[in-house]
Amino acid sequence: MLTNHFYHEIIRKTIVSFGTLFNNLEVQHKDKSGKTVSVVKVPISYGPQSKFLARISQSRDYQDGVATTLSLPRMSFEVIGMTYDATRKVSTMQTFKSVNKKTNKMVKAFMPVPYNINMQLSILAKLNEDAIQILEQILPYFQPAFNLTIDLVDIIGEKRDMPITLEGIQMEDSYEDDFLQRRALTYTLNFTCKTYLFGPINNSSEGLIKKVQTDYYSDTTNTKTAPRQQRYTVVPAAVKDYTSDATAATNETIDTVRTEFDVNSAVSLRKGDYIQIDEEKMLIRSITGNRIKVQRGVYTSVIKPHDINVPINVINVQDDIQVIEGDDFGFGETRTDYADGSIYSSSQGRDSDL
Repeated sequence: MLTNHFYHEIIRKTIVSFGTLFNNLEVQHKDKSGKTVSVVKVPISYGPQSKFLARISQSRDYQDGVATTLSLPRMSFEVIGMTYDATRKVSTMQTFKSVNKKTNKMVKAFMPVPYNINMQLSILAKLNEDAIQILEQILPYFQPAFNLTIDLVDIIGEKRDMPITLEGIQMEDSYEDDFLQRRALTYTLNFTCKTYLFGPINNSSEGLIKKVQTDYYSDTTNTKTAPRQQRYTVVPAAVKDYTSDATAATNETIDTVRTEFDVNSAVSLRKGDYIQIDEEKMLIRSITGNRIKVQRGVYTSVIKPHDINVPINVINVQDDIQVIEGDDFGFGETRTDYADGSIYSSSQGRDSDL
């Protein structure tokens, strides 16, 4: 069971994202007139609080002219625990599908597992004024949670909002009237990061569903043999040209505001056709001779000017069958009424008589 290697770096991303929240804090010192005389960016490092307190308590030492003791103020953070969050649990057998952004293939994964990662942020300062400056730049953002968006699984573009909840604050002053000991005020903030852990991402053997068919019937006495009376079918509809059919061509230049223009031949164009000129998609509203009236910029395409003699490609059923995994697509719907008394045989894949 635990043999296939996978590593999405979710825990690492969570830790790094948490630390990044606090890496731009500053402490300002002012003189009696209120003028700012110094601005200190507060450094932050990953590691246990005890490690930094031990370094701070050391006597100032120099190696090659550089002081080895730590300067204050500064911050540190670390992971202090992880717990499973049963309140966010979903079905363990539920799966979802996505597209591998590297291979453009359909992949399948089980729903992620909810875990709470407990983080501790320590603020260490020599002056209480410095400590509360830092504290006041943090607390207003946590009420008590702050949402951070993280790209949990890059390969499928799975992004989720991760609530970071402030659970509590403790304060400690290690100064005990010993003039030989450096003072270190410590504010400890405890947070809970509500993240999700994903298992392995597997290739889906089922592929892309290209057709959905539903039959309706009114005879409810025997649903197995009731003849279908109406059929509703949905298939993927292409939202761009794949075949470069060049059904027609522009017969004049087109700016970004025109909705009517001439084409070289409108014989093969129909009202209601979706067409593509360069990268812009349009819907034909009406045709008069070789002049067409269109709706510009459909399928969220960008309206742009077009030159004369540019191919006009029709987006039709030949393009629909070219839709592949990962492509954007719309839906083509058809409704068909029947009165022949037949039913659809799923085993034969066709209609059959009763």
